[in-house]
Amino acid sequence: MVRWICASTYVHLAYSPFSSNRPLLDSELWVLSLYLSDGVVEDVGSTRLYFVNASLQRLTYSSSVGVSLPCPAGGTPTAILRWYLATGDDIYDVPHIRHVHANGTLQLYPFSPSAFNSYIHDNDYFCTAENQAGKIRSPNIRVKAVFREPYTVRVADQRSMRGNVAVFKCLIPTAVQEYVSVVSWERDTVSIVPGNRFFLTSFGALYISDVQKEDALSTYRCITKHKYSGETRQSNGARLSVMDPTESSPSILDSFQAGEVPAGQSVELPCMAAGYPSPTVRWLKDGRPLPSDARWTRRLTGLTISDLRQEDSGSYACEVTNSFGSKEVSGALYVIDPLRVTLSPKSLKTGISSTLFFTCAVEGSPEYTVAWYRNTEPIVPDQHISIQGSHNDTLQITAAQKSHSGAYQCFASRKGHTAQDFSIILLEDGTPRIVSSFSERVVAPGEPFSLMCASKGAPPPSITWTLDDEPVVRDSAYKTSQYTLSDGLTVSHVNVSSPAIRDGGVYRCAARNSAGSAEYQARINVRGSPRIREMRDITAVAGRNTFITCRVIGYPYYSIKWFKDGMLLPDNHRQVVYENGTLRLSDVQKGMDEGTYLCSVLIQPQTSIDQTVHVTVKVPPLIQPFDIPSTSVGKLMYIACVVSSGDMPIRITWHKDGQLIVPGSASGVGIETKEFMSSLQISKVTLKHNGNYTCIASNAAATVSWERQLVVTVPPRFVVQPNNQDGIYGKAGVLNCSVEGYPPPKVMWKHAKGIGNPQQYHPVPLTGRIQIMFNGSLLIRHVLEDDRGYYLCQASNGVGSDISKSMVLTVKIPAMITSHPNTTMAIKGQMKELNCTARGEQPIIIRWERGDTVIDAERNPRYSITINKKGDEVISTLKLKPAERGDSVFFSCHAINSYGEGRGLIQLTVQEPPDPPELEVREVKDRSMNLRWIQRFDGNSIITSYDIEYKNKSDTWDHKYTTRNISPTNNQANIVELHPACVYSIRMYSFNKIGRSQPSKELTISTEEAQPDGPPMEVILQPMTSQSIRVTWRAPRKELQNGLIRGYQIGYRENGPGSNGQYSIVEMKATGDSEVYTLDNLKKFAQYGVVVQAFNRAGTGPSSTEINATTLEDVPSQPPQNVRAISVTSDEAVITWAEPPRLTLHGVLKGYRVVFWSLFPDGEWGEMQNITTTREQVELRGLEKFTNYSVQVLAYTQAGDGVRSNVLYIQTREDLPGPPAGIKAVPSSPNSVVVSWLPPLKPNGVIRKYTIYCSSPGSGQPAPSEYEANPEMLFYRITHLTRGKQYLIWASAVTTAGRGNISEKVTVEPAGKAPAKILSFGGTVTTPWVKEVRLPCSSVGEPTPTIKWTKDSEDSTIPVTVDGQRQILSNGTLVLRSVKAEDSGYYTCTATNTLGFDTIIVNLLVQVPPDQPRLTVSTTSTSSITLAWIPGDNGGSSIRGFVLQYSVDNTEEWRDVFISSSERSFRLDNLRCGTWYKVKLAAKNSVGSGRISEIIEAKTHGREPVFNKEQPLLTHINSTHAGLNLQGWTSGGCPITALLLDFRPKGTWAWQSLKANATAQLFLSELREATWYELKMKACNSAGCGNQSSQFATTDYDGSESLPQTLLFRANYSHQREGDKEGDQKRERRRMCVLFCVLSSKNNRSMDTPVKGPPQGPRLHIDIPRVQLLIEDKEGEDKAVAPVTDTEFSQSVNPQSFCTGVSLHHPALIQNTGPLIDMSDIRPGTNPVSRKCVKSAHSSRNRYSSQWTLSRPGQSQSTASARTLTSDWRTMGSHGITATESDSYSASLSQDTDKGRNSMVSTESASSTYEELARAYEHAKLEEHLQHAKFTITECFISDSSSDQMTTGTNDPADSMTSLSTPSETGLCRFTASPPKPQDYDRGRPTNVAVPIPHRANKSEYREPPCLAQCTTLYSATGCFMTLTMPCSNPAATASTSKNSSSALGRLQKQGVGAYSKSYTLV
Repeated sequence: MVRWICASTYVHLAYSPFSSNRPLLDSELWVLSLYLSDGVVEDVGSTRLYFVNASLQRLTYSSSVGVSLPCPAGGTPTAILRWYLATGDDIYDVPHIRHVHANGTLQLYPFSPSAFNSYIHDNDYFCTAENQAGKIRSPNIRVKAVFREPYTVRVADQRSMRGNVAVFKCLIPTAVQEYVSVVSWERDTVSIVPGNRFFLTSFGALYISDVQKEDALSTYRCITKHKYSGETRQSNGARLSVMDPTESSPSILDSFQAGEVPAGQSVELPCMAAGYPSPTVRWLKDGRPLPSDARWTRRLTGLTISDLRQEDSGSYACEVTNSFGSKEVSGALYVIDPLRVTLSPKSLKTGISSTLFFTCAVEGSPEYTVAWYRNTEPIVPDQHISIQGSHNDTLQITAAQKSHSGAYQCFASRKGHTAQDFSIILLEDGTPRIVSSFSERVVAPGEPFSLMCASKGAPPPSITWTLDDEPVVRDSAYKTSQYTLSDGLTVSHVNVSSPAIRDGGVYRCAARNSAGSAEYQARINVRGSPRIREMRDITAVAGRNTFITCRVIGYPYYSIKWFKDGMLLPDNHRQVVYENGTLRLSDVQKGMDEGTYLCSVLIQPQTSIDQTVHVTVKVPPLIQPFDIPSTSVGKLMYIACVVSSGDMPIRITWHKDGQLIVPGSASGVGIETKEFMSSLQISKVTLKHNGNYTCIASNAAATVSWERQLVVTVPPRFVVQPNNQDGIYGKAGVLNCSVEGYPPPKVMWKHAKGIGNPQQYHPVPLTGRIQIMFNGSLLIRHVLEDDRGYYLCQASNGVGSDISKSMVLTVKIPAMITSHPNTTMAIKGQMKELNCTARGEQPIIIRWERGDTVIDAERNPRYSITINKKGDEVISTLKLKPAERGDSVFFSCHAINSYGEGRGLIQLTVQEPPDPPELEVREVKDRSMNLRWIQRFDGNSIITSYDIEYKNKSDTWDHKYTTRNISPTNNQANIVELHPACVYSIRMYSFNKIGRSQPSKELTISTEEAQPDGPPMEVILQPMTSQSIRVTWRAPRKELQNGLIRGYQIGYRENGPGSNGQYSIVEMKATGDSEVYTLDNLKKFAQYGVVVQAFNRAGTGPSSTEINATTLEDVPSQPPQNVRAISVTSDEAVITWAEPPRLTLHGVLKGYRVVFWSLFPDGEWGEMQNITTTREQVELRGLEKFTNYSVQVLAYTQAGDGVRSNVLYIQTREDLPGPPAGIKAVPSSPNSVVVSWLPPLKPNGVIRKYTIYCSSPGSGQPAPSEYEANPEMLFYRITHLTRGKQYLIWASAVTTAGRGNISEKVTVEPAGKAPAKILSFGGTVTTPWVKEVRLPCSSVGEPTPTIKWTKDSEDSTIPVTVDGQRQILSNGTLVLRSVKAEDSGYYTCTATNTLGFDTIIVNLLVQVPPDQPRLTVSTTSTSSITLAWIPGDNGGSSIRGFVLQYSVDNTEEWRDVFISSSERSFRLDNLRCGTWYKVKLAAKNSVGSGRISEIIEAKTHGREPVFNKEQPLLTHINSTHAGLNLQGWTSGGCPITALLLDFRPKGTWAWQSLKANATAQLFLSELREATWYELKMKACNSAGCGNQSSQFATTDYDGSESLPQTLLFRANYSHQREGDKEGDQKRERRRMCVLFCVLSSKNNRSMDTPVKGPPQGPRLHIDIPRVQLLIEDKEGEDKAVAPVTDTEFSQSVNPQSFCTGVSLHHPALIQNTGPLIDMSDIRPGTNPVSRKCVKSAHSSRNRYSSQWTLSRPGQSQSTASARTLTSDWRTMGSHGITATESDSYSASLSQDTDKGRNSMVSTESASSTYEELARAYEHAKLEEHLQHAKFTITECFISDSSSDQMTTGTNDPADSMTSLSTPSETGLCRFTASPPKPQDYDRGRPTNVAVPIPHRANKSEYREPPCLAQCTTLYSATGCFMTLTMPCSNPAATASTSKNSSSALGRLQKQGVGAYSKSYTLV
């Protein structure tokens, strides 16, 4: 960008070499100049060049399509675009082959293979753009044409071991590898989708992992596509041989090699190996393991590196190793950054003679070469240009000339990749210009002055100074400086600090550089006596101008005059005298102007001074002009040069072509010179004498010259004459014709078409294709057929006659195919003819090929070849008799003659009727089916339609139904209007234009059930709560059910304003003809519409008519708005508010309540009061005066009070204070008394002062004396009283409202000696704990009293001792520091002297934080838990609120809720459905937060999803698809949030995963036919996850079922039963023993160390929800898998032969040493071990007891057959048993378990144990083998007391167990139990062993069960094995056994074995 700035005016003086001391005239050379702020280097401007796409360097295209290539360069203004070959040759047009458009686009047309010319179709091109800025060229662009040629791809068969990896590669011919890529793979003609076990690599290979036997049944093909022609190829089908694994070392299947990859891309290094065992792969880089980098991904296919960087270069190695050996693959990876070139400067404009530097910065690959170009021509270094740098990356131009302007380009190249940048340079005349200067001025002597001169030029000029033509020398008088600015401006100063007269005169600054010079001058006059400096003589040149300056100094003077020969000048027109005294002589003449000149300066009117100067005139030579006539070879030549004038001596010399002529025989020239003339003589002229001759004459004045040319002429003649020639079509040809002569002859070629006699010659048009060479020959770069004929070569140079010679050019045509079909069709079985037409020079041979095989018609009778000639064409016909499917290949005809070969490629397609489609059933419904088919081979003809035929299976095809003319674009169809549950046969045909296919394989299918057609009946809605509605209905009519009703969907929506109208859907199982469901979490007091739909296996039926119901009212959820309070008087205030938002009322607004209470100065709260009103304003009257009040407002409905508003604070106004609360007056001296008092109980404001009154009865004074005291003082001394006189004393307080009531009056008499009296008052003092409190006891008396403090105990008083906490000050004050609750009490202060004593009593109340509240659960729902509590002691301060904390059971992230102090219940909303929560509560008073309540647990309604066993899991199975019924999942009351499916073929390791919608039906597709599959389903909601697993088998291809799968779960020991009957009996008995065991570790195992490995031995699996139990036989090695049935559970067994060693394990229990783990409920996300560890570590309540009663249906709980499970939990420390509390529960599931749990009160340590047991049995109730049992739960809370008797029920030891099983009443039953005392502990015995102990209902006795069979207790290294007794038939024996067992257990307990124990007894 060029910026223009302010101009300055200056004088520009241009000097000639001969000018001297010439003054500048005022009217001469004054110019206005604008200079550039950017200095010497300037922007070029708007003229520019640019590249559009410089990155294009390779272009490959199809020969059958052609290509257009725009020039990648351009310019502004529009540039001329030209194309060149890389050799520099111009591009010429070839008709129908190549053409360059006017816009610079290079067009290459489609061509046949015979027309291929590598010079055109496979060459490097570049394009140039040229305008005024210069000329630039693009990088070379490789243009290559690709032919359409036949090729085949194939895949080789492979071998692999089962479980290993197989690698298939697509083998592509080398000739087309560059253009053909793999696009897909097929397996049995079905495209392979990458994933599961199949992987496609980036280089086109197919990897199959985990090879299975069934992989050998398929064929594998690759599909390729030609990048440019778009043709696709399919390979042959390859097979995979699968072998059984055999031990072998690794073998490499696929590997990588060294290579280069551009940076930023991704690369895949394949490394695949086979071997057994499967080898492991390790990758190394430069010999080291791969560093951690997210860009490097190890995959099955190898190592993938993304976003490549330079540092990724290196040697990579892949090591594959197994136990039998190892192999390694290695290769080098070179990451190449693309070359990027930056040339600087980018563009500049500077002056001639500048020095320029160009820097070519190259980024990217370090290996590159640099080339420089100027205007597209390579730069050759010379005296001005040098190329420097290690990579030739610096270009320097010194003394730049105008010719150096243009476009400079730097090209960096590496292995075919080129990058470039360019710069535009403009060089201009750099002659200096004076751009700023000084002006003429007058100064006084000694007045300093400074002169500045600024010049601009290129290169920057240097400036010199002169004064009156004398150089200014830097000395003490003159200071000069010079500097150059960044913009190239040179600035020079001359500073004269103390000028004298001699410093005046003409100052001149001269700027010079290599381009020229510029000067400026101006006079500086120094005041003083004028005088003239001595002037030097001047030499002038005649004919030029001369200036003579009068060197006058001093100022002022009047005038300057010049005289010559006494005459005043000027006296002629050539003389001019300027006002400044300068004399100019124009066109100096020697005779007239030579002589002495006088300068006279008038300094006074009559006084002048003068000085003379002599002018000598020199006359330069003058040459008389002459000419040189032209001549011919051999003639004589005489040339004379005469000087007609000039000062002698004169020297004359001759030059030829700028070189001095030396006379002699060598030059053939003689020279004769005289005084003023010289002649040049040539005796025999030759061609070498041609040239420019110059005569140069010089003398002392000047040097002059005269130049003329000598022309020696030679007539033209042929050096090489034209001869007849042959040219080959499409090739280059040269027609020779070489001539010589002088001047050089001009050669012209003419052409006459035709081979006969030439008729008329026409000039040959010279284009890029046809050019005349430098020697005159004619170059035809591309011979065409039209070029044949006569050519005439004619030469002339104007000397003599023209010469010419003719010749004949004959064009020979190579054999070429001119006509053939590219593609053609044939009908299978019919004859087909293929024709090829060729032309060219005869003879022509035509050969036919099929693919790559030459057709020999003599040996193969299917082929016949005939040849016909028609004119100059040859027609060859190939006949196929008949055409077959295998003939659908490429055929080629080859024409061959002596000049070349042409080829025609014909693709033959043999058409036939299509193959039948492969039909499959995709989906079957009740009245329709969806069919899908795959059309394999279409007969090489487009499919036109399909027909589907179907019939009842029992009918013949004569009674078929047909669906015709199905569109060929479809691959599936729906057959409708079928009958449900009917069997059909289906087949299919496909059609093309050739005909119809054979019928497809016949399929047999059955239709499904239909969804119900009728809605549920008698739907009734009943509101239950404010958020729930109960819905009841009956099933649809039987005839409309269309199958078994599986369940119902209840849709409900809110019908109020603002609702979206969308139904929310819940689902439930069907239980019978009548159903009921309760909708929860509804909006309060809102109308809902409800519909019900029934569903069966087929789907959902119509919905019932919508019925509306409204939920019950609830309390408002928001407080009134805009609550405001205004104090009206000292005892009255007005409260106003606005109604809450309507949507938050949840009912009909009944009114408002205003709750208020006072806040006392000591922080205590007054009694809480409330006022009810229906208005939105209330007046509070009767308030305490000058008191702070807290106010809240709430709204209430029929359901109760709503949320209170935020607390609003208000203070009543001041009023008159009350009387002082007490007053004392005691004598202190004979004439004074001391009065003390207490503040008023009701100050009613701020006490401003106290007034004390004193009067003496009978003194006669009308008014008492008044004394005032500060409000801070509570005592006053009254003086000047009379001894022995009685006085009445009283007091009053004063506020801003006035003086209040007076206190009581006391009487006092001053005395000299007085008994001890206490001035302080007793009473109650309240203080928070941990504070310091002072109890004052000020006393008076004479003598001085002594003070004593005591504290009342229960029946005595104790003196207060002084210690670190207690101190008695000198004034009697008792100081108590950090008071505690036990410091509360009555303190007495006694003052005593000899005359008496006095006492006061102070009641000290220490406030502490409140006690813990008692927290219970009242109700629960799916999203809420309602809590209730009873506050504890308030700690002496009113409770100000509660803090409720809750968290999810298995987390420790607690959330806080703040609750008002008046609340006694709270509902937690927005909880997760079916989730356990922990809750705790603490109260707050003015002191702080109190103790936290016991943590209780409660669960919201809902459970994890369960799959309905009555619902079918699979709705449809065929050979490749399986339909899953996801509607079989019941939500458990909580919405299902996720449903995951995993499936795999049996025997494989990789699972395929899917996510699905729980309300939809899902199809598993692309399954293997006749294959067994494993299926796992998991449905999750907020309560947990339910699992369902199954197995299924796909059908065979024809729809037949697979062979039945062997049962997966069977008794494995059945094969060993022979000869082991006794062992069988033992094992059968062991099956009946279910044993719970807690595993303990060895002593050295830490709490975090898991047990290694599962327990060994046979196991029994029993599935209970969330719990899996394993029964392990420790005696035998066999295994048994069998369920425990209800019959087995209840039968009688001989106790003496039962359960001798069976252990049970749970996977979650195989843990480390730690607290006892309860496995009755293992919930997702809960770690039972760590959970119990936390609770046990921080709780002293570590003994738990649980009892459960199970009774058979129809039996009473009190009968003997009832089974009671009793468990005891005990913690034993390392030093014995530590147990402080025992809790016991009786369990029954006949009630609502959750409801029962929520009403219990438990301790933190015990609650979770009880709850988990309750949950376990609740889940067990659902199991089939326990569904016939009836359970009953009651709950008992156990208190911690020393009493042994139960508070409820019976305390009879014989009935203690019965009382627990059948309590006398519902609700809480309480009894007292003491834990066993710790026993002696044997430190030598091992610890951490679980010990079974009996349940203890009483500390002294155990209740023996009626029947007990005790099993042996086992111990092992991995844990403890405990027994579970079963029912027996002999009660007596059982009791006996039980007693023995109990005593044995007692002994074990006394021995102190174990850390934790738990026992179960089944009675």
